[in-house]
Amino acid sequence: MKESVIKQFEHTFGEKPSLLIRSPGRVNLIGEHTDYNDGFVFPLAIDYAIWLALTPSTDGTVTVHASSFNETGSFHIDSIRHTGPDWLEYVKGVAVAMQGQEYSLTGWKGCILSDLPIGSGLSSSAALEIAVVMAFAEVSRFSISPARMALLGQQAENNWVGVKCGIMDQMASACGVADHALFIDCRSLDLEPVPLPRDTLIAILDTGTPRSLASSDYNTRREQCETAARFFNVAALRDVTLEILQDNIKQLDDLVGKRALHIISENDRVLSTVDQLKKGDMNAVGRLFYESHESLRDLYNVSSPELDRMVEAAMNSSGCYGARMTGAGFGGCAVALVKSEVADKFSEQVIRGYQLKTGRQAKIYLTSAVNGAEAIPID
Repeated sequence: MKESVIKQFEHTFGEKPSLLIRSPGRVNLIGEHTDYNDGFVFPLAIDYAIWLALTPSTDGTVTVHASSFNETGSFHIDSIRHTGPDWLEYVKGVAVAMQGQEYSLTGWKGCILSDLPIGSGLSSSAALEIAVVMAFAEVSRFSISPARMALLGQQAENNWVGVKCGIMDQMASACGVADHALFIDCRSLDLEPVPLPRDTLIAILDTGTPRSLASSDYNTRREQCETAARFFNVAALRDVTLEILQDNIKQLDDLVGKRALHIISENDRVLSTVDQLKKGDMNAVGRLFYESHESLRDLYNVSSPELDRMVEAAMNSSGCYGARMTGAGFGGCAVALVKSEVADKFSEQVIRGYQLKTGRQAKIYLTSAVNGAEAIPID
């Protein structure tokens, strides 16, 4: 990818780039839709990423070529408006968010290349946002912490793109630690890297059914959670215990009650997963995975027939501790924990089982945890 994005930059702009940025995607092991409820999540940065080759410009213009779409877009940092193409709005949104925090920005021209499947729930949008924050910081010559980068990326997506996402995706992309998952408190932004077992691989199971959060029911789920939080007079569902919910659930609208039950029980599952992983009990972790999927399917209603069939195929395959849908849902990917020694056999069985159930061809990505975004100077 490194050499390819450099060549693409040279082909597009007729010169060499001065800087490379690698910004990884993420997969969430457990803790789905809890981030925008100030809850707990447990993601990791994966070894699939967005690469950005760039060099500063002198006229305040940002010009970006997206190789995945074979499109080039540009805007001036002093005159930013919604004009499309869609992917460029993420770049603009980051610039607007940074200017809103009084960062003085320099323009740049760059080329984006990615091996992250777009729309599959591996957070290509957050990876792009973090890459762009880092690009502006590098060419404008100021330092910025990973957590601040994550917050700016989230602001861009919330306020400019219009997806009311939580902070998890951006935090994972910016703060990833090799060979560790990140236990993140989405209220305080405290994080704890937790080592992953060396004999276990993360399998990302792509259903081949992409989704768009901006046109989905994602924002509706957030509104339902906020309704429940207002009922309990708390800042977020993070502050409601399972016992309090069960005592009052009949007073809530049925759907709002289901959404709240998922969030509150999912937070408990994250805490239990971290605890069991530290103890080395992978079978217990696997059970928590499947409980999470059932909750997302039955209470939060964000699974899909393809995701359900994928999880079933994984659970019935060799060496699988547990599987669940991952990401916001409405299509995309599932994630499974798999014994390394039988990972290839597992992949073959999942592909065959999923195709028999759906007629679709699955893609399996066997991955491990990597470090977060980094800037790489070019000599």
